[in-house]
Amino acid sequence: MALSGAELGLAWAAPFAGMLLSIAVMPLAAPAFWHHHFGKIAAAWTLALLVPFTLAFGAAQAGGVLVHTLVEEYLPFTILLCALYTTAGGIYIRGNLHGRPALNAGLMLLGAVLASIMGTTGASMLLIRPLIRANDNRRHNAHVVIFFIFIVSNVGGSLTPLGDPPLFLGFLQGVSFFWTVSHLLPETAFLLGGLLAVFWVIDAWLYRREGVTPADPTPDTPRLGLEGAINLLPLAVAVGLVLMSGTWKPGIVFDLWGTPLPLQALVRDAGLVGVTLASLWLTPAGVRERNQFSWAPMQEVAKLFIAIFLTMVPVIAMLKAGAAGVFAPLAAMLTGADGQPSPAAYFWLTGGLSSVLDNAPTYLAFFNLAGGNAQALMNEGAMVLAAISGGAVFMGAMTYIGNAPNFMVKAIAEERGVRMPSFGGYLLWSGAVLLPLLFVMAWIWMH
Repeated sequence: MALSGAELGLAWAAPFAGMLLSIAVMPLAAPAFWHHHFGKIAAAWTLALLVPFTLAFGAAQAGGVLVHTLVEEYLPFTILLCALYTTAGGIYIRGNLHGRPALNAGLMLLGAVLASIMGTTGASMLLIRPLIRANDNRRHNAHVVIFFIFIVSNVGGSLTPLGDPPLFLGFLQGVSFFWTVSHLLPETAFLLGGLLAVFWVIDAWLYRREGVTPADPTPDTPRLGLEGAINLLPLAVAVGLVLMSGTWKPGIVFDLWGTPLPLQALVRDAGLVGVTLASLWLTPAGVRERNQFSWAPMQEVAKLFIAIFLTMVPVIAMLKAGAAGVFAPLAAMLTGADGQPSPAAYFWLTGGLSSVLDNAPTYLAFFNLAGGNAQALMNEGAMVLAAISGGAVFMGAMTYIGNAPNFMVKAIAEERGVRMPSFGGYLLWSGAVLLPLLFVMAWIWMH
């Protein structure tokens, strides 16, 4: 039986709020403790939801919610991330790269283009390592990673269902493959152009100010090239499996404790596991070592996001309840004075919640609040669907937890010795750089 958000009070959001506060505060307040015990802390907040939920609604309802969240949402999400992380991590870009503003901006632009083809996760994992390596002798390099998260891990993935998980969910709901690129291209181009311009100004100023840089700790070979290019094959298979799951509809559905499991989803996930194993087998010896590949970022995302997915179940249910739930004031804000849906409200509310919730289920919640009919939304509701899509993808960049690649990039950068800002410090960057551009973009298009 589906969870009714209308029956839930605001207290059910407390474990999720506690999880967010832990991610925001503990790495700064108790870094060593957090580093060694973040998995236990995540598990504790998950139990803080599941135990009272079981007592209040019974084991059957709790078990159904657990199975649904794990099997239909968390596992497909994690399996896809792991496949992209593994394949991209087996591709080593060698060459005499030096972190000048032109090279940094060029890599980010390339990543933005690739993000809508191979996903924000695939593009981020492919390019973040060479970008960090190119800038590892610079005194100031955290800003490079921050703008990379804005551009490659988020905004660049706004044009196709392959780019970002929210758009993939829309694709599975019936939104056509090329709808997003035909309705969000100007907004995406504006944001990418603005972000690259701001980055260029900041990076050029810092580059000039640094003067003589220390010796490069990772000198590269003079000849540019790819090692482990065989991984492009499993990467292409992963993209094909994602496309297949949205277009092949055999009509065969299995039931697992009330959770429907379509055959195409099972084939996709099994195929992605095969892609991960194939990448590990096919990658030539030494390539991952040269790429300084490790499982730690993937493990961190997997542990934290299982807690995020489970603790936000009541929050998403309350959002879906609309006017019947505790978030009724939010639902009322989605309609203008003329009684028509307000694209601006959908943009800011979807985006604002995507900043603190994972942007994929947030997209789905507002998709349903807007009627949930893909054909209607693609036509007469096109402005609203564009606002929901843009809000979820663009504003997933506002915090580290808005989109999974954000966390992965942060973890890889910290592993390489980059002093990344705290949760609040990153929010200051996104508030100062990204938010003004979003306001201008929304003023032009989202009204």
